Amino acid sequence: MSSAVTVYHYDAFSNLANKGNPAGVVIGEEQLSEEQMQKIAYNVGFNETVFIILSNIADVKLKFFTPGHEINLCGHATMASLYCLKTRGLLEGKDHITIETNVGILDIHFSTKNKQIYIEMNQSEPIFKPFNGDVHKLAQSIGLSVNDIDHSKPLVYGSTGTWTLLIPIVQLYSFNKMIPVSKDFPQILSENPRASIHPFCLETEHADAFMHARHFSSPYSGTIEDPVTGTASGVMGAYYLTYINKEINETTFIVEQGQEIDRDGRVIVNAKRTNNNINVSIEGTAVFVKEMHIQL
Repeated sequence: MSSAVTVYHYDAFSNLANKGNPAGVVIGEEQLSEEQMQKIAYNVGFNETVFIILSNIADVKLKFFTPGHEINLCGHATMASLYCLKTRGLLEGKDHITIETNVGILDIHFSTKNKQIYIEMNQSEPIFKPFNGDVHKLAQSIGLSVNDIDHSKPLVYGSTGTWTLLIPIVQLYSFNKMIPVSKDFPQILSENPRASIHPFCLETEHADAFMHARHFSSPYSGTIEDPVTGTASGVMGAYYLTYINKEINETTFIVEQGQEIDRDGRVIVNAKRTNNNINVSIEGTAVFVKEMHIQL
């Protein structure tokens, strides 16, 4: 006899339902195996579904699954899950907690802005590696020409928990031309074949934003595009201090994402240089959309 698991649908990085980035949130199903979690994430079909379970070393433990596989860290699913816990009264009186993830224990802070709960998520130390592949094939894999890429800035893999390839783009209009051919990504990204692809530029649609981006998923994840990404936005904060503006030691800015697919969202990025390290955090909010029941 099959049983059903309750999955809460939240949209992260927006306070409007059906904008931002959808995530499935499952609370307190510690008895589920990883195979069952994977099956649930596949049936939900969102870019990520997060499972909130007990931790012996932090306030909660989060496990993240795409429809295709488990990933180490996901910014928007973290926002969704902690907004869920906070608004359902399961973190009563707590403005600071820790979460256990596959990349370690991360600090979380809660605040209220304009009567809306915001979550600040610290990320692991940023790492960058050069892209040594074929730039022409890379551009073609997202529907662009090599001239659309801003060659004054480096193409690098970046990670604050999940690897993505950062591609600087010259102009905003190029983002509407992008059509990803995901099956080609692993061969082009031969140094890091499971990485996603994250084109960005410093021209934006909205005056409050500093960077514009899209995020194309690894084909191993089972999805095509991630509407609004937290970990990749955090990497861009570190990228800015490392490669674009080395003269400053601290920055805070807004990344806009999702506009091309009608999922408008915002991520607040904080990056601070301390000695030889860069500390990164992201901030965002979320909104409850609906409750789902997934059969095991």
